[in-house]
Amino acid sequence: MSKNIYDLIVVGGGVNGCGIARDAAIRGLKVMLVEKGDFSAGTTWASSGMIHGGPRYLLDDINITKRSCTDSGYIQKIVPHLIFRIPFFMTVLKTGIAPVDWFMLEATKTFTEVYDHYQPLKGGKPSLKFSAEQVSRIEPLIKADLKGAISFDEYGIDCPRLCLVNALDAKERGATVYNHTEVIEFLKTDSAVTGVRLKHRDGSVEDAFAQVVVNATGPWAPQTANMAGGNVKLRPAKGVHIIYPGRVSNFAITFSTADGRMIFIMPHENISMLGTTDDDFYGDPDDIHVLWDEVRYLHEAAARIIPAIERLRPMRVIAGIRPTIFEWGKLEDKLTRDHDIVDHGKTDNLDGLYSMIGGKLASYREMSEEMVDVVMKKLGRTAPCQSHKLSMPGGDAQSDPKALAETYGQPLAVTRRLAFRHGSRAQRVLELMKEKPAYSRIIDHDEPVTEAEIRYVIREEMAFTIGDITRRTRLGDGPTQGRDSVFAAGVILGEELGLSTQQVLDEVQTWFNRRWKEQHAVMKGSMAQAVNIQASLADVFAQREGRQ
Repeated sequence: MSKNIYDLIVVGGGVNGCGIARDAAIRGLKVMLVEKGDFSAGTTWASSGMIHGGPRYLLDDINITKRSCTDSGYIQKIVPHLIFRIPFFMTVLKTGIAPVDWFMLEATKTFTEVYDHYQPLKGGKPSLKFSAEQVSRIEPLIKADLKGAISFDEYGIDCPRLCLVNALDAKERGATVYNHTEVIEFLKTDSAVTGVRLKHRDGSVEDAFAQVVVNATGPWAPQTANMAGGNVKLRPAKGVHIIYPGRVSNFAITFSTADGRMIFIMPHENISMLGTTDDDFYGDPDDIHVLWDEVRYLHEAAARIIPAIERLRPMRVIAGIRPTIFEWGKLEDKLTRDHDIVDHGKTDNLDGLYSMIGGKLASYREMSEEMVDVVMKKLGRTAPCQSHKLSMPGGDAQSDPKALAETYGQPLAVTRRLAFRHGSRAQRVLELMKEKPAYSRIIDHDEPVTEAEIRYVIREEMAFTIGDITRRTRLGDGPTQGRDSVFAAGVILGEELGLSTQQVLDEVQTWFNRRWKEQHAVMKGSMAQAVNIQASLADVFAQREGRQ
């Protein structure tokens, strides 16, 4: 029984939950982290993938901008391999009235100059003013009648891997870390939460006890709190991104929608993202559907700036739910992106239970620090926060892709992507190829992803499904959409985990069913009708067997 007694149990394996578990483990607490699906598979995965300062927050809460920029700088230092710069253009359209056009461009420049005060915190470059002609040379697809544009800097990040390395760091520091494990009940006395009952992926049930339990389940926080007998009120908002293959633009470009909201299109790794919507959501966070109206809403705005967007074929959509703090009387995109910690001992007579709500990706580390400060005080323990100083797995040293390619005799494209995803641990994957040259086989040429990397993430990074493999390697996320790679990945998964043929086929079908849901949202008219929605991979396999 003693092995199941912890100082802290964190429920929820999004970026906040993983960050809390890591910070607490660094401070010497005995920690359990539990996630019902996979790390980052909810809101974190569906985010815009930026650790940005957020110039929009200058108008509503300048402290959010300052804190986000500060934390962005810290995150860049502890996971440098996962970071890439994204320069932005804030476009200014002509109105036809010359003085107004001049004023709007100068006012936009003044606005970004305020943001420039915080750019050094995250290593960003100062804003610059560009004429319409200069913008056109950089972005030839922009055909709008521009007065000009102002540039500013943000930073992109691989969100699933950011989440994963937090969980891995916590685990390597002694935390018990589970994914695909569901909390099915909170254990409690009349006035306190004392632990959780878990259902593991193999169906086994286990009780774990702790002095403090933190609910970090994002948009699921109300459901999780309610399971314990507590209450949390959110105003969830659905955010939708449309995904295109390759680069639509060189810079990220901001522009307004028909109702005046600011959205963007930006290059991100080997794709481009157009987004995002911001609509009140009243459904089940486990069952998000994207409407064609939402797709057209984004397309219509983008087409004013880049008419060619109408001729580009999107690959799919991604959608997630923001766990926004409840406020009455505000439009969705005016809701605060700040966070709050709910002490259920004070609000619901459930001592030892806390909920972390709100916030945004860019300030996850600061939020985690604040939450662990509360936990330490509750436990009567003292230890300084070190999460902003200590490197995460792979972030302790830079890997040189060219040197790795020469040393291990692998294509530069392979070593470059390995160095990006795994940092200093890329050599561990390359050593597998050295030991077994057959593992050098490229499974997904879009990224590329090798057999060795797939086996590595299964063995070392808690990947139990093809979806897990995708989140760790981006397998199937490129232009071919997994057509030529997912079956092979399923076979490798089966070999590593000892799955039956039927289990492998079920895994493949589950992956394609989810991808189909993401693809169908961007299909229209005859394109959607041409696809047999009812067909499943199981039917295909049965037909093949029948012919044979």
